[in-house]
Amino acid sequence: MTNRLSYSTSLKPASKPTFAKAWLRVTLGAAALALLAGCASKGEPAYTPKELKSFEATTSIDSVWREGVGDGLGRARYPIEPAREGNNVFAADAQGVVMAFNAQNGNRQWRIDLDTPLSSALNAIAGKLYLGTRNGEVIAIDQRDGSIDWRARVSSEVLAAPQANQQLLIVQSIDGQVTALDRASGAERWVYTSSQPALTLRGSGTPMVIDPVTFVGLANGRLATLDNRSGQPLWEQQIATPRGRSEVERLVDLAGQPVLSPDGRLFVTSYNGRVVALEATQGGVLWETSLSSRHTPVLVGNTLFVVTDDSQVVALDAASGQELWRNDDLEDRWLTAPAFADGRLAVGDFEGYLHLIDAREGQIVGRTRIHKSGISLRPVSEGRTLHVQANNGRLQTLEISP
Repeated sequence: MTNRLSYSTSLKPASKPTFAKAWLRVTLGAAALALLAGCASKGEPAYTPKELKSFEATTSIDSVWREGVGDGLGRARYPIEPAREGNNVFAADAQGVVMAFNAQNGNRQWRIDLDTPLSSALNAIAGKLYLGTRNGEVIAIDQRDGSIDWRARVSSEVLAAPQANQQLLIVQSIDGQVTALDRASGAERWVYTSSQPALTLRGSGTPMVIDPVTFVGLANGRLATLDNRSGQPLWEQQIATPRGRSEVERLVDLAGQPVLSPDGRLFVTSYNGRVVALEATQGGVLWETSLSSRHTPVLVGNTLFVVTDDSQVVALDAASGQELWRNDDLEDRWLTAPAFADGRLAVGDFEGYLHLIDAREGQIVGRTRIHKSGISLRPVSEGRTLHVQANNGRLQTLEISP
């Protein structure tokens, strides 16, 4: 650790590498996943996912509306996760179509075509919509009418949703570089560069940003805390340590987003590693447990929910790391990251099913199918409402009850 800092977590969230090098890492990451999963056909897992079993449904799932969003996520299934703010939900496709809908009835508010291939999840905040592209561009859009406020360039392809505090937009690109842009103009404020291993997963971590600092998970298994005034690291912590002889065995990407609790605890997942709880101001380890996950966890009260890389859903006591329950009914079904909706966890799978799991007990309580193309994006939740986008672009809004 190089420094110490003190801040309140109640604050509101707030020479460049060549594209050839970035593309090489993307290709290697895809190759690694192929080696891990074996050969697959039609985009399905090569191993045998668990078959779905009958269960007693205690939660109803009603479709409210559905719309098509362009041509979907493309063959590479870019992580273009939708976003919601207020009464509007925003979604996009891999070719550059961005659409806004009324969240209650699905009426389209506007549609634009950016004429550039998109790659990142969306982030809707304070009347703006932020996203990244395959050619390393970051775009700010006005939520009211779809007009473009500004466009800026970063070092390489952007897969993680740009994250904002009151002044900055923090963008993490696939080459490991973190760029701070001025939220009002898109002007570059600072750049942080990390060392990248030869082989990484396809993707990058999503920064967790508050006003004073940014928490960044890196492909080398390290978590860095950056001073938002300068981009300088205040402390770093090794979350996952590479082990094994092959580059595939040594993958330790921090591909999810760190989760920050109101009392200053930071929860981090890692691939081929562990789930760790840290004291956020100095990086001290509070507890750790061996779970491999490339997904962002969900913190509800004092329970942390994690979807592992073999698609088991695990609930941990956030104070101690003790396992509370584990559901393996959906093992190897390539689950999405979880969303929390009114006492239930929502996850999608590779066959396009949306599953609801009771957050207290861990059993499946509801299920519906969105589209056979599959679901690879985390659902977006708002109270009892879920917005789910399938790989073919279908965006469906659902209400759960009771």
